[in-house]
Amino acid sequence: MENKVNIEQPEYSPAKTYTDPKEAVAQVDLIYRQSVDFLCKAFSKASQVTESRKRYRAFYPEIRIQIDRFAQIDSRLSFGHLTQPGLYGTTLTHPDLFENYLEQQIGLLIRNHNVPVTIGVSDTPIPLHFAMPQGMDGNITQDTVSRVSFRDVFDVPELSNVNDNIVDGQYDRDGEKTFPLAPFTAQRVDYSLARLAHYTATQPKHFQNYVLFTNYQLYVSAFESYAREQLANSESSYTSFVAPGDIEIFKPDAVIAQSAKIPQMPSYHLKRADGNGITLVNIGVGPSNAKTATDHIAVLRPHAWLMVGHCAGLRSGQNLGDFVLAHAYMREDKVLDDDLPVWVPIPALAEVQVALEQAVASVTKLEGFELKKIMRTGTVATLDNRNWELRDNSGPVRRLSQSRAVALDMESATVAANGFRFRVPYGTLLCVSDKPLHGELKLPGMATKFYKSQVSRHLMIGLKAMESLQNMPLERLHSRKLRSFDQSAFL
Repeated sequence: MENKVNIEQPEYSPAKTYTDPKEAVAQVDLIYRQSVDFLCKAFSKASQVTESRKRYRAFYPEIRIQIDRFAQIDSRLSFGHLTQPGLYGTTLTHPDLFENYLEQQIGLLIRNHNVPVTIGVSDTPIPLHFAMPQGMDGNITQDTVSRVSFRDVFDVPELSNVNDNIVDGQYDRDGEKTFPLAPFTAQRVDYSLARLAHYTATQPKHFQNYVLFTNYQLYVSAFESYAREQLANSESSYTSFVAPGDIEIFKPDAVIAQSAKIPQMPSYHLKRADGNGITLVNIGVGPSNAKTATDHIAVLRPHAWLMVGHCAGLRSGQNLGDFVLAHAYMREDKVLDDDLPVWVPIPALAEVQVALEQAVASVTKLEGFELKKIMRTGTVATLDNRNWELRDNSGPVRRLSQSRAVALDMESATVAANGFRFRVPYGTLLCVSDKPLHGELKLPGMATKFYKSQVSRHLMIGLKAMESLQNMPLERLHSRKLRSFDQSAFL
């Protein structure tokens, strides 16, 4: 006789319509909490037995909106509206983390289309892994796993829901009854939130809307010094500073204990109450790390990210310490070729470029033609081989010359390309640390002197650029250049 598995799930209330975004988000939160609480209690039950004929299942909340006619939308806007009639929807997760974002995006939809949204329960189960609160996942020990087959009792992540099909435009639009409303599904978001905590040793709630990437640890010390100055300034809008290990300080003289966990990509957060502070991520060296970091930070929907790292200068007229403002990218990083072919142009974004150039002028006190003494604009080449100089370099050098590249590194094009791919405004300002084509290599003594004189100034330029972007209206910063033909309404 066949054993039947009894499936238990929460008793959800019927779907409801809303014209108030705050009420809509509150209902999303209610459904999500009901689902997560149910799974956590079910886990406690299941972990106490050696065999269970019960299966526990709870679901993500979802939002849907029906558009019956083409709307007259302000053509200057790049988000907050739908391009054609149809039924649109998305699953949602962690409404506590995304509260402001959801209220903004839902509010724009209601206002631009003058129709309500429907909040209800989706048919996508929440995997047990993503329902466990921080710390409780430590209860899933090897002994517990050996006694209970959790795949038989709970839902687990599915690759069909943890992918980038929407942002990469690879979903079957003709075969879908419900079109995507947001760039990421709830499972995709949950996956990245877990990865962020693992790779950076800080919880996603600390990440701010403006992100700086660097490839040198020395920038961290300069960032911490700046953060302490801001905390000492009574007129500053920054409220706290967070280091790996979720160590948060509120006073400039507070001691930061060394985190027991050394993360792969340590992240530091200078926070503001509205979330519009600045996060610094040391992604280390290489395009793989750059892709990993941006793949996961993208689900937080930041308003901008910038690369501020070191590079090799390729022109004889450049000096060590000069700056390079990237206007284009030569992509030989290879890590994104399957997701974003190299024939796709990565355009410079005017708003970001202007902010960076003005920041250089402000910090260096040089303007106009004089600024050309210490800064070049042009193509930045990103390679996947750190020791490219050791090969027969006639091929690489020829390609660099043909591309008109002025600098070379291993991360910038990856960061920019993923910004383009994920619709996150991006930019690059690099500092020349060596000139391998002209015999000027970084020797230990040179490096120490160079770093001491340049790191703080370079970081300050990045910070000033970010603070300029903080004051820019989002409808200007989020460029229409980044939007595709069939674009989701949510940022």
